[in-house]
Amino acid sequence: MPDEPRAAAPAVDPPAAPGAERSAGLAAVERYFAGRGFAPFPFQRAVWEAYAAGRSGLIHAPTGMGKTYAAAMGPLAYGPRGAADAPPPLSLLWITPLRALAADSALALTRAAGAIQPYWTVSLRTGDTPAALRARQDRRLPTALVTTPESLSLLLSRADWRERFAHVEAVVVDEWHELLSSKRGVQVELALARLRGLRPALRTWGLSATLANLDQAAACLVGPAHAADAAIVKGIDTKTIVIDTAHPPTIERFPWAGHIGTRLLPQVIAAIENAKTTLVFTNVRSAAEIWYQALMEARPDWAGLIALHHGSLERGVREWVENAIRDRKLRAVVCTSSLDLGVDFAPVDQVLQIGSPKGVARLLQRAGRSGHRPGEISRVTVLPTNALELVEAAAAREAAAERRIEPRVPTEGSLDVLVQHLVTCALGGGFVPAALLAELRDTHAYRGLTDFQWQWALDFVVHGGASLNAYPEYRRVVIDDDGVARVHDRRIAQRHRRAIGTIVADASVNVQFRNGARLGHVEESFVAHLRPGDAFVFAGRTLELIRMREMTAWVKPATKKSRIITRWMGAKMPLSTLLAERTRKLIGDAAGGEYASPELDLVRPLLELQRAWSALPSTREWLIERITTRDGHHLFFYPMEGRLANLGLATLFAYRLGQIRPGTFTITMNDYGFGLLSPTPIEFSLRDLGLLLAEEHVERDLLAGLNAAELGRRQFREIARVAGLIEQGFPGQGRSNRQLQASSGLIYDVFAEYDPENLLLAQAVREVLDRHLEAPRLVAALRRLRGSAARLTAPARPTPFAFPLMVEIFREALTSEALDVRIARMVAELESAAAAGPESR
Repeated sequence: MPDEPRAAAPAVDPPAAPGAERSAGLAAVERYFAGRGFAPFPFQRAVWEAYAAGRSGLIHAPTGMGKTYAAAMGPLAYGPRGAADAPPPLSLLWITPLRALAADSALALTRAAGAIQPYWTVSLRTGDTPAALRARQDRRLPTALVTTPESLSLLLSRADWRERFAHVEAVVVDEWHELLSSKRGVQVELALARLRGLRPALRTWGLSATLANLDQAAACLVGPAHAADAAIVKGIDTKTIVIDTAHPPTIERFPWAGHIGTRLLPQVIAAIENAKTTLVFTNVRSAAEIWYQALMEARPDWAGLIALHHGSLERGVREWVENAIRDRKLRAVVCTSSLDLGVDFAPVDQVLQIGSPKGVARLLQRAGRSGHRPGEISRVTVLPTNALELVEAAAAREAAAERRIEPRVPTEGSLDVLVQHLVTCALGGGFVPAALLAELRDTHAYRGLTDFQWQWALDFVVHGGASLNAYPEYRRVVIDDDGVARVHDRRIAQRHRRAIGTIVADASVNVQFRNGARLGHVEESFVAHLRPGDAFVFAGRTLELIRMREMTAWVKPATKKSRIITRWMGAKMPLSTLLAERTRKLIGDAAGGEYASPELDLVRPLLELQRAWSALPSTREWLIERITTRDGHHLFFYPMEGRLANLGLATLFAYRLGQIRPGTFTITMNDYGFGLLSPTPIEFSLRDLGLLLAEEHVERDLLAGLNAAELGRRQFREIARVAGLIEQGFPGQGRSNRQLQASSGLIYDVFAEYDPENLLLAQAVREVLDRHLEAPRLVAALRRLRGSAARLTAPARPTPFAFPLMVEIFREALTSEALDVRIARMVAELESAAAAGPESR
């Protein structure tokens, strides 16, 4: 068996630096800290010592407590010295999940290297890197390179990557928790395994501020073979984070999603006025657009002092906003998760969270954007968008006080990512199959890769699998006579490099003025519903659509206002498992008469009315309501497991009820429960719960209750793009959703008919279950519900818990104006009944 292809450069580590050089490096680090008025924290010194001992590991510390310096100073202190006319070769790789974070990290490394390693060069390589800089890097990489997972994979697809990375001593993965539970995390694991194969003594360090499963996260980072020796260094855990909640002027007893809307705008304005710089976080881009418009209309004198930031805006706009925050030119920025991560915005002294954060870790991450310095206080205020979010805010604060945060579950065994990686390795000088298999099994993601799966993936890239072998473009890899797998076709190489990565979103349409100025991009599915002349809100402006041509929406400033706000798919976040658990506990406490927080006191009228008309479940109960209205016959179930798990439960229950007694149901759900609506009475009793909650055949029944074939087909589009089966178009010539769906749909049909055992089909089904219905969480919920007592009530009218579920049904059938009228009438009727007292039940 031939050896793995190797570079001419040595793949062994150079001798350790002499003690004097090590001491000099550490002394330079001490001087750097002293010059900035700081002394290193003990956890930072612990990381440097572990690094000097050749160890890898994970650094876990609150935001703003010095993780970047903890990770950077070891490589700087103990790295190669170089000379003025001969900077050291690439020695440090710094991987970040966001381009904005990459720029910030490069700036911090440049400053530190200038004082500690004056002959080092530091550079940035992402998808935004100018062509001229990229060309210079192609000639010679810097000593420290800050990059993203996608750009690193592109570098590894070069035939000379082994020469280029032959002297790398350390890799730092920033915000590892953000990558860990996604296919991007798998992409990083695969890249690290490549580098470990070239540099066996490579030191790898991850940074995270909000992570519960530290051992597992470290194992994913360093690989199973090195997990036992990985150092887990915890930083100072005493950072003060103040979490409070804004109180709406009134609390409706019949809440519905978003019913408070922007009524808290005066409180937001007052908070901004009382602070120097404020970040106003929303959970979705459309809400950011709404709140930015509301602020500008209320305070036109703030024009130029407040800004909008989200991932769909043009890069130049985002960079201007980020620099303006650093330079203290802005009073406030309305933003989304685009500013969640560790970008250093020292001037920010306050964070506002619009709506429930839906997760404890997310709230802490955002809180950490303020007081982003050791010793400073981080502050976040939650502004609820409906009354029940007050309970979620209280639950999040309690969990944060107890230092409880959510784990990030690693993604494992994604065969589409594996197929992409095989082609990348074949481009990168080629691979020997047996050697690459061993390398793959040294990752957490593929430690359980079976011989069958491996052979299937290899056959898929070499022959196109059982059904595509007649098409040359799918025979991407050739195993040559020397046993090395390579890519020979230039067109295949170009197509693959254009498609490297695992970020898959809806097809994007550029939004552009007639003079050529670009504002950003929106999803094609949104623009498809607009006609020329329609006005809509995007990028903080009201725009009029002129025409749509070749994936570009040409616009001009609108002369009229519009209620059409740009929408994006997949917008709503579910309650995390931890926050759902803590929310159930607080509602259970209220059932026992305990209202131990200001938020619970505020929603007490709502909860007491719920108890009067139906029931409040205790911590060991769950509630079911049977209600008849003019719309039909409802069964409402309240597992309080988050919207995706509740959707899975609704699908499962509807299918299983249909097996008992045939019927047709309309399904609605939110984070608290789900409803089944039927035009005829639903025969149901607690005796039926045995079948509904049965643990046997859960996935089979879920798939039977879904339009599994269509959902699998849609999910397959993402898998086909990652696996390189469909062409995504040349830069600037993107393909529409219809084109992409048609291409992937054709391949899906070919597989389904001629290769039904294709493992990518099975992966599509698995991802529908896990990602869209949270199947593992659903199974755990069934187990919990079986161990809890069910309470079945029959209220005479919709309860405070049922009302928001009914509103979701109306949303599907009514215009926004008609919906407002219907809701107002129902609320008036229900409040009148509540005012009439107990006899109205």
